[in-house]
Amino acid sequence: MKKAGERIKTDRRDALKLARLLRSGDLTGVWVPDQEHERIRDLSRARDDLKAQERKARQQLNAFLLRHGHHWPKGKSRWTPAHEHWLASLKMDDPWQQVVLQTDSDAERAAGERVAQRNDQLMRALPEWSLAPVVDSLVGLRGIDKLAAIVLLAELGDISRFDSPKQLMAFLGLVPSEHPSGGRRRQGAITLTGNSHARRMLIESAWSYRFPARQTKPLKAKAASASPEAKRIAWTAQVRLCRRYRSMTRAGRNTKLVCVAIARELAGFRWDSVRQEMPRLVQAQTVAAGARGLGSDTLVAW
Repeated sequence: MKKAGERIKTDRRDALKLARLLRSGDLTGVWVPDQEHERIRDLSRARDDLKAQERKARQQLNAFLLRHGHHWPKGKSRWTPAHEHWLASLKMDDPWQQVVLQTDSDAERAAGERVAQRNDQLMRALPEWSLAPVVDSLVGLRGIDKLAAIVLLAELGDISRFDSPKQLMAFLGLVPSEHPSGGRRRQGAITLTGNSHARRMLIESAWSYRFPARQTKPLKAKAASASPEAKRIAWTAQVRLCRRYRSMTRAGRNTKLVCVAIARELAGFRWDSVRQEMPRLVQAQTVAAGARGLGSDTLVAW
């Protein structure tokens, strides 16, 4: 906010203004990603664009079939091998409509193949990423697989830079807005600030907590590479968030609002898991750098 009549802007005045803001604590530090992190983030966002194209192609194909009275049985999952076989067996009365059906089917199939290729590229690039061990710790959380963990870390970077989970929740725009006036305090919808990619991924992951807490074989296999501390945090999160989902829905809350509330708390457990993993990762990288710089004999003595 400028003062009235302040129309002179020079480097000296800007430097003085920044110095005053820094001294008063009004400047907020930002995290600058390196080239390695930018590479993973570009791959992740390119995959997100391809998923949007795949989703649009599927919507167009479904709309065309519904207009002509072809319905997939209710309750059965779409885009499975059985569904693909059903699509291939459809025959339209008009030959030009058959052309449209074939064109839309080919577009949907091609979009799915591009998404699968990008997923494979992300998995091949993951071992070269310095945050790969952190991905393994996040996979221990229910509802987060490797792709979801990559998206979250690629968008947010080193989460340990946040001093508290509340800062991370506010950064993601998952906290309710406030409109206080005098002695009255009114809360509104979530602020929706910060990174929308990470916020959407957290909300999608939160849907899995509508089921009871349990240690199934797939969940154990998914968390096999996680550290014992990450597994402990994941189980604590599962017990609390599943119970909270049930209690809020039984109280009559809207399921979408409940899912956002679960996503907000899931961000806190995610912050805790990363804070536990980052010191071990930094120590391992320091040892590796020492091994390259000092040599094996010196490293043993050190």
